[in-house]
Amino acid sequence: MAERVIGHGSFGVVFQMCAALAYIHSLGVCHRDIKPQNLLVGERGTKYIIHRSQYYRAPELIFGATEYTTAIDIWSAGCVLAELLLGQPIFPGENEVDQLVEIIKVLGTPTREEIKCMNPTCTEFRFPQIKAHPWHKIFHKRMPPEAVDLVYRLFQYPSNLRCTLEALARPFFDELRDPNAHLPNGHFLPPLFKFKPHVKGGATRASCEVDTIACLV
Repeated sequence: MAERVIGHGSFGVVFQMCAALAYIHSLGVCHRDIKPQNLLVGERGTKYIIHRSQYYRAPELIFGATEYTTAIDIWSAGCVLAELLLGQPIFPGENEVDQLVEIIKVLGTPTREEIKCMNPTCTEFRFPQIKAHPWHKIFHKRMPPEAVDLVYRLFQYPSNLRCTLEALARPFFDELRDPNAHLPNGHFLPPLFKFKPHVKGGATRASCEVDTIACLV
């Protein structure tokens, strides 16, 4: 299980993860296996012992979609962020059915239209009507509202509604722009906003994301 991590360290990890995804997505590449143990972090000391990729699967995959977009990585990134904030997986399903149940317990039952967005061939699914669980009851009351807002924007049933590169400009990451910000071990943050030319070039090819990149670099 991962320990709960809040502060510049976790913000930096999530920011760099989102930046990396933004770049590969702009090239039309989908990672498909975003999870904590695939994030290598130096000089932090935080260890993850998690052996199930099931926890990080986007709902459209659970619904059997064979045609999907890079938004499945965005969902997985939301799972990683939520786990850093909670200290445990937010959707700890034992199998695909249980995984879907865990998601519904938090987001509520998807509407027929949302199911169609996830997989147009799904017409026979029937679920009990469950209301969405308030986010403020899932996270600690002292959790920064900016963090909860970002999680909410990453966890949307329709993949086209999940925020993409715009996540890098969310208020959640504002503290990283402080030149005096430090990691828990006292070291300065890495140069998060000094993108290499080929990274900036790739990112600016992503649709509807040029303005956000310009604001960040």
